Amino acid sequence: MATIEIYTSPLCGYCHAAKRLLASKDASYTETDVSRDAAQKQAMMKRAGGRHTVPQIFIDGTHVGGYDELSALDRSGKLDPMLAS
Repeated sequence: MATIEIYTSPLCGYCHAAKRLLASKDASYTETDVSRDAAQKQAMMKRAGGRHTVPQIFIDGTHVGGYDELSALDRSGKLDPMLAS
């Protein structure tokens, strides 16, 4: 199973949607709340090429983007193979 990391904040609807999508795939993930930790937010932004919104999702160390990109991968049939790696 792939290693999934997701940077989130508690009040983010897109974060909750991304976690629901991953849960529907029985995919486990590590979640990092960046809402109250400036150092974690800076680390996320560095890894995500300057993107500062949440969620930011990484699969096996590769940045896939936010919920919109995750959902697009699912619709195109590309997410399941990534999760199975």
